[in-house]
Amino acid sequence: EIRYEGYGIGGAAVIVDCLTDNRNRAVADVRHAFTKFGGNLGTDGSVAFMFKHCGSLIFAPGTSEEKVMEVALEAGAEDIINDDDGSIEVITTPADFSAVKEALEAAGLNPVLAEVTMKADNETVFTGDDAVKMQKLLDALDDLDDVQEVYTSAVIEEE
Repeated sequence: EIRYEGYGIGGAAVIVDCLTDNRNRAVADVRHAFTKFGGNLGTDGSVAFMFKHCGSLIFAPGTSEEKVMEVALEAGAEDIINDDDGSIEVITTPADFSAVKEALEAAGLNPVLAEVTMKADNETVFTGDDAVKMQKLLDALDDLDDVQEVYTSAVIEEE
C-alpha cells in the first residue's frame, strides 16, 4: 500500500491510495494522470494535513434528526452535520465507527452511505469548465489499476 498526494486544478487537494506490486509503475501512472489533467504530484505530507481520517454515516433527507442525534452521540459520535439537501451526516473517529453504525442500525436508522474516509477540512468548489477538468482528473486517477481510493477537497457543482 502506498499513498500519493497532489494538487488538482485550482489548488484542490487530492490523496490517492494505491495497492500495487510495482511502486515505480504506480507512481508513473499517478504522476501522468496529474500532469495530463493540469494537476501536479506533491511530496509526502503536502496535502494530508488538509484532511481528517474519520467515519462518515449519511442519512437520507427526512430521517429524524432528533433520533439520529440522540443515538449517535450516546454511541460516541464526534459530530452531526445537517446538510443543505436535508440529509444528516454523522462523523465518528475511525475507532468508534463500527460501534456508532451498529447503534444507529439497532435503533432502526439505516445510513444511505457508511464509510471510513478522508474528509477535507476545506472544500474547493468547481463549476463550468473547471468542474469538467477536475472531474476528468479524478476519473483518470480512479480508473488506474493500482488505485484503491481517491480523496479530494474538490466539490463538483452540477450546472
